[in-house]
Amino acid sequence: MESNANTSNINATTAVNEDVAAVQAVLTQLVGAWERHDAEAYGALFTEDATYITYVGTFYQGRRDIVESHHTLFAGFLKGTRLADETLGIRFYGTGLAVVNGRGDTYKGKRPEKLAKVQTYTLVLEGDGQWRIAAFQNTQRRPVMEKVSFLLSPGTIPAAER
Repeated sequence: MESNANTSNINATTAVNEDVAAVQAVLTQLVGAWERHDAEAYGALFTEDATYITYVGTFYQGRRDIVESHHTLFAGFLKGTRLADETLGIRFYGTGLAVVNGRGDTYKGKRPEKLAKVQTYTLVLEGDGQWRIAAFQNTQRRPVMEKVSFLLSPGTIPAAER
């Protein structure tokens, strides 16, 4: 009986490791599509009804909206940029739902040492077996405001920064 329990644990660990790798692969593909300025490939990584909130607060609804906006952005404002991405953590909630927290930034030239945006991706495992992004939130960090807040109210300092 013990060997069955161990086999179950190994199978569960393998499944989680495979899901982590699959979710990380989506984010790697996202960076690659950005680097190629391929709005279609970028958008294909999102669900049909995905939501996408930019650091300036723009709200996009649906894959087509995300693709069309990125066609324009890659040809203009974001032309020649690259995407830096750093995963802080991946959490799974049941089967087929993952939340990824990370930092990111766009840049030209040398990759920034400190990434200025905090990001949350919600990914779902769709019926075709592919993980896709269902929701994305991008928030610009305000380090000076954080520092002032932490000085005035030390209890607000996140545990990871203590």
